[in-house]
Amino acid sequence: MQSSVKVIVLKLTIVQQQQQKIIIWELTPSMASIFLFSFDLRIGDLVINCSRSVSSFAIQISLDHKKRLNFRIGNFFWNDLPNLKCFSLKCYHSIDQYDDKILLLLHRMSCLEKLTLYLRINNRNTFIDDAHLQNEFFLYMPRLHSFTFYICTYINNVNSIHYLPYENIRQHVAKIVNYINTHKVVCSIFSLPFAFDRLEAIGNIFPKTVFKYVTYLLVEDIVPFNHEFFIRVGRAFPLLNIFRVINEESQSCCNLNTFSSDNNRSNPIAEYPHLTVLDLRNAHFDYVEQFLNETKTYLPCLTELTVFYTNLRIATKNFTREETRRNCAKVKQLFMVIPLVHSKDFYLYFPSL
Repeated sequence: MQSSVKVIVLKLTIVQQQQQKIIIWELTPSMASIFLFSFDLRIGDLVINCSRSVSSFAIQISLDHKKRLNFRIGNFFWNDLPNLKCFSLKCYHSIDQYDDKILLLLHRMSCLEKLTLYLRINNRNTFIDDAHLQNEFFLYMPRLHSFTFYICTYINNVNSIHYLPYENIRQHVAKIVNYINTHKVVCSIFSLPFAFDRLEAIGNIFPKTVFKYVTYLLVEDIVPFNHEFFIRVGRAFPLLNIFRVINEESQSCCNLNTFSSDNNRSNPIAEYPHLTVLDLRNAHFDYVEQFLNETKTYLPCLTELTVFYTNLRIATKNFTREETRRNCAKVKQLFMVIPLVHSKDFYLYFPSL
């Protein structure tokens, strides 16, 4: 009789900053879900002593969407796992120990058949590209037949290097190179169709496909985002729920804004029917106008908005402008630096606060 599949799922959820060594001994199939709630952004040691019969293991490390923090891993200690066929590691924070921790761990999984990775990597001299995947994954895992991944690499001081902005490396692999400021570039390489619910650090150029599972998106670019870009985003990410925009360049810098008149309703509208959280704290004023003006963007479910008060006041014309009233009406949480006393028009503008 064939033995049943034994699966281990480890979820690490950061809720407070308190350093702690995490030790897990003798994980058994009955421990299907493990939640650890008290440790620092630096995990000291993760000691995993699994039963030799365990065939699948998953680790997910997540943090509140409002925070962008670096994540450090101390040491992974594994006993031999000769039957490990499936492994998943999803870390939604930037890490700087990919080569000396993560990669060494993966090299020990010679019998792996299915691998899932979501990684954001700092402090490398080179990008993770197709050649790296071949040399560091497939050569060490000859049985690997399913590889689902999103890996982005941040590199500093690359002003003199030229990269292709977008490549179809293979039929089911895409690579995007994006300059996010004058001294930093990020390369994202991922499998298609995209299988994760988060996508970060993409810019003006991204594949012509539908990211049907993505609910969290962060866009960042040194080049301004025009109105057509946000139309494409709305269509490419139909279930988008949380949207962060990082771009300090005006849409008018290169005449990128497709229209500016409040009365021009003949142009297509960017539609985000499921968007509830919008973060514009690191965005130029033009993007506040872009999203709050109902002639440009449809936001029927927006309930949380992060924005500079001055930009909000100007975009809404001191909270009296009709074109921006509808998209603000359902906002229940407003995060900004604001005066202690609000006008009557402010409260009428945000009746759900």
